[in-house]
Amino acid sequence: MFLRFLRTRPRRLRNATLAALSALVTVVALAVGVPQASAATSLPCDIYATAGTPCVAAHSLVRALYSSYNGSLYQVQRASDSATANIGLLAAGGYANAAAQDSFCSGTTCIITKIYDQSARHNDLTIEGAGGAGVADVGAPADALPVTVGGHQVYGLEISAGMGYRDNSTSGVATNGAAEGMYMVTSGTHVNGSCCFDYGNAETNNQDTGNGHMDAINFGTECWFAPCYGSGPWVQADLENGLFQSDSGYSKNTANTGTGAIPFVTALLKNNGQDHFALKYGNAQSGSLTTTYSGGEPTTSGYSPMHQEGAIVLGTGGDNSNGSIGSFFEGVMTAGIPTDAADNSVQANIVSVGYGGSTGTTGTLAAGSEISLRATTSCCTADYIRHQNNAAVLSAITSSSATVDKGDATWIVRKGLADSSCYSFESRNYPGDFLRHYNYQLYRQPMVGTTQFRQDATFCASTGKSGTGTSFASYNYPTRYLRHYNYNVYIASDGGSNAFDSATSWTDDVSWAVTAPWAP
Repeated sequence: MFLRFLRTRPRRLRNATLAALSALVTVVALAVGVPQASAATSLPCDIYATAGTPCVAAHSLVRALYSSYNGSLYQVQRASDSATANIGLLAAGGYANAAAQDSFCSGTTCIITKIYDQSARHNDLTIEGAGGAGVADVGAPADALPVTVGGHQVYGLEISAGMGYRDNSTSGVATNGAAEGMYMVTSGTHVNGSCCFDYGNAETNNQDTGNGHMDAINFGTECWFAPCYGSGPWVQADLENGLFQSDSGYSKNTANTGTGAIPFVTALLKNNGQDHFALKYGNAQSGSLTTTYSGGEPTTSGYSPMHQEGAIVLGTGGDNSNGSIGSFFEGVMTAGIPTDAADNSVQANIVSVGYGGSTGTTGTLAAGSEISLRATTSCCTADYIRHQNNAAVLSAITSSSATVDKGDATWIVRKGLADSSCYSFESRNYPGDFLRHYNYQLYRQPMVGTTQFRQDATFCASTGKSGTGTSFASYNYPTRYLRHYNYNVYIASDGGSNAFDSATSWTDDVSWAVTAPWAP
């Protein structure tokens, strides 16, 4: 009876109803604990197609965005011989085969040179060339953003200043006031206030060609039109010559203070190209979408109607303004404006994936294991290495500590960025940020791919100098070991000119207990 009812409804209503049902099924499955690690029946581009707004671009480094897709996700190029390899999926509709990347890049480093479009349009992104505001970009390091998605160890795309991707010759992407929608999964912890971390529609010549010639999601802490509320980062619309939170540019929504430091964010923009656009965001790990603006196009001339040119940009502005930083895991662009029901269904699917979930291994130095590092000095056996305001400190952590504090004291073990026989430690709360030393002190910083960073973030393990636990020697200063001193963390020698090199209790201070993680 219900199917007969659907068949009698208009196509648009029928598709919206099916999309809503898909979202409901996913939410119910999550509520009752149905496993979601395997690929879902309907993935984002399946959902949008059912709603009558098919994907014209679908980019992801971590998973398929169609249930039937079984092609390549991205291409890497290794430094040792400039050879390239395509990284595909473990199974159709599934997750990236990161082991293939690890094998191909073993003993050297790789950059990402291409991100494949999973749609039939083949709008693949390659490293962006020079533009009106920036020289040619460079490829992002392929191993900069390890992450767990769907229970699998994969890699996202971590953009630093001077990196970006683009396709100036596309098929099917909206032009000259046509309607479109788009979303990306990004991160609220790897952002800045420079222009412009964008994903979406841009100029075809890498130049600023005027108002309304872009239609892209922007995510960062840059407030182009005051006032903006809170400290961001905000989901904004880069419509060229401005980052818009409303038709007036500035925020008219005092409740929109930004997403805060959410590790995984769904950012969404819809634009009918004529007289209306909308902005939404959500926590990609839980919950639903929030609409921060839905209303008219900017009132300044040139935006109503829009004048999109149909290029696709990722990581920079339309004229290759490339001072921004950001993270990208997946994103799509659609023909036409998706229904709210379809957006909700896509958000439910994203949540079901389990971005940033447990790696499944804890308390050991095996790659992928989640750990905490406890001091063994008699004064401090309840204290752990954690990051606080970007610096590594020693802090007491207990079962009653705040969730954020437990997360800050949890690290994911990775193969050493400079030597795979050693170790690097990725922040649990800040994906893509690693523990590294600078001027002998330890900090949490995003991996930028340089040789210097790789060496500074690599530590080689040995039996604890005190005879218990484990000591970690700096890769590039092998006589210096990870040490706590006055509740800060350094690489310290056994005696030296610095206060933190004091021989007093040195063997105890450099010996650490590798424990189960505080964050589950």
